[in-house]
Amino acid sequence: MAQEGITKEERTVIFASSLGTVFEWYDFYLYGSLAAIIAKQFFSGVNETTGFIFALLAFAAGFAVRPFGAIVFGRLGDLIGRKYTFLVTILIMGVSTFIVGLLPSYATIGIAAPIILIGLRLLQGLALGGEYGGAATYVAEHAPHGKRGFFTSWIQTTATMGLFLSLLVILGVRTWLSPEEFDAWGWRIPFLLSIVLLGISVWIRMQLSESPVFQRMKAEGKASKAPLTESFGRWDNLKVVILSLFGATAGQAVVWYTGQFYALFFLTQTLKIDGTTANLLIAAALLAGTPFFIFFGTLSDKIGRKPIIMAGCLIAALTYFPIFKAIAGAGNPDLAKAQATAPVTVVADPAACAFQFNPVGTAKFTGSCDIAKGALARRSVNYTNVAAPAGTVAQIKVGEKVIASYEGAGLSKDDAKAKGEAFNKELGAALKEAGYPDKADPAKIDKFTVWLLLTVLVIYVTMVYGPIAAWLVELFPTRIRYTSMSLPYHIGNGWFGGFLPTTAFAMVAATGDVYYGLWYPIVVALVTAVVGTLFLPETKDRDIHQD
Repeated sequence: MAQEGITKEERTVIFASSLGTVFEWYDFYLYGSLAAIIAKQFFSGVNETTGFIFALLAFAAGFAVRPFGAIVFGRLGDLIGRKYTFLVTILIMGVSTFIVGLLPSYATIGIAAPIILIGLRLLQGLALGGEYGGAATYVAEHAPHGKRGFFTSWIQTTATMGLFLSLLVILGVRTWLSPEEFDAWGWRIPFLLSIVLLGISVWIRMQLSESPVFQRMKAEGKASKAPLTESFGRWDNLKVVILSLFGATAGQAVVWYTGQFYALFFLTQTLKIDGTTANLLIAAALLAGTPFFIFFGTLSDKIGRKPIIMAGCLIAALTYFPIFKAIAGAGNPDLAKAQATAPVTVVADPAACAFQFNPVGTAKFTGSCDIAKGALARRSVNYTNVAAPAGTVAQIKVGEKVIASYEGAGLSKDDAKAKGEAFNKELGAALKEAGYPDKADPAKIDKFTVWLLLTVLVIYVTMVYGPIAAWLVELFPTRIRYTSMSLPYHIGNGWFGGFLPTTAFAMVAATGDVYYGLWYPIVVALVTAVVGTLFLPETKDRDIHQD
């Protein structure tokens, strides 16, 4: 009967696990979607560029601790059961998100504000580290043989649906309030609404029973007494953990975050498309692409998990550069035209140019090279670097026009302000004359083309993400499954994926090439395609009830 259709109990399991996970991802992604406003509210004690990088790092902090959450909650899940473990994780996530909505800003309580915020992000990351493995394992262990890809693909939609829900709520609040009201206090509303979602999620999950596979294993006395030791202290299992990280989840993660989060940052930070339009375009792409999670999950039951995920990594790596350049041309044609007809060059002594990655906001970049590059970075202007003799004051060339930078060291506050205003005025005028826009012209945005290209990026996501849960579940034995699959998944997604926006942003700032950050996901995806193809087995025909 289970082979012919989905029973009522199976539908309940899929719905309850998926809905709770959607709400948890909603909580987690609110922060990423509101990173620019978070920077102003909690990191206003530093300059704008540093504040944004700091906000991205605080976002990434939640990802950094996800592997530790995987270890803590994975162990609990293998010891006491799947159901109760992911009840605890959703409580931690929901309460932490609600508190963010109440947290006073930097202007009110000073340095305590960002410290508490980062603490809450760490709690969210720990909770999410235990959530995914529990939900995926729980659903897979309820699935009939031959349908695990289909069953678990519903869990795979939850991250995207959570992001979609967060964008939808944010857009609703933005529409309801003025921009000034939203920036001042309206951004808190989506965080506060999470308490309602938390109540619904907990109530639904309380109705579930424990996984039948886990119950049978406990009844037979086969449960692991030391899941961590068995998972990571024995080479035969540790080898699979390592291979699943580099041959599956690392590539899956960078494709996921490039197609959704980095794409959003690219639209708003690089192309200067207004936040509402960018969020609507991303949301529309997510809506169009989400059914493909189910499509590729179901397809993996027929042709295997491995070929679909490897193909997704390879195709993404080969097409990212042309797709993002096409997005730039359609999203801000004035910027693309200016880059082609009036290239910008920074002529400076390389030894005098610092790497302007300053997450704690303590460094002062006063050299002429740093001032020049910082000004261009704030305007999202693509530029190339030309070496100048030692001791040369940096210059910016916009087409044929030359703007001299200045040395800020030793200047009084008033002199520094005057020189800065004069320099920025001259640079702004030169860029405007060359056709560089301050922001994307809404009337010139080819929204259909941008949406279509974003949808392609989301389909790449569905290829690598749709079958991954079933593949990871099938790679490990029941007694240590929760622990073993959670760690590589969350190192891949928490570290390789979660640090992608910050890493790519820093790479762009260092080189002046707005596309240079794409090398990070391309290289990781190619490594995964090679390792996964050569060293990981196909698992769709494995019987997970017999280990």
